[in-house]
Amino acid sequence: MAAPVGSVDVEVLLIDWLQGRLGAGVVVRDELDNRLLEELPTVQVEELPGTDDGLRLSRAMVDINVYAASRQQARDLAAQVHRLLLGALRGSATDAAVVGRVAAVTTPAPRPYENTALRRRGATYEIYLHPVH
Repeated sequence: MAAPVGSVDVEVLLIDWLQGRLGAGVVVRDELDNRLLEELPTVQVEELPGTDDGLRLSRAMVDINVYAASRQQARDLAAQVHRLLLGALRGSATDAAVVGRVAAVTTPAPRPYENTALRRRGATYEIYLHPVH
């Protein structure tokens, strides 16, 4: 029996996928905590409201925020994540999902953050995917 539409947790999928490509020197997570300054650089993955076709195909909207100690580090890491999502993720498959189209709704740009000891850069992505089975 096929898995129902919406059964793929896009946050979990992207956190695992990005962590495997960015390596141990980068923290990839869904929520921030009070230790953020001790865990730089950090990539935050947040699912936004999306849509589906009622059968198998989901259109996930995802916000990706990068937190780093400097503006240049944030710019470089956000650009790396952007290239990975638009290049390597598109057309790939994991144990949980097959990923089709990936597009940037907004490209990486500075975003305000109340802590001046770090820099934030973010983008929003549209990801079409469906369960493997």
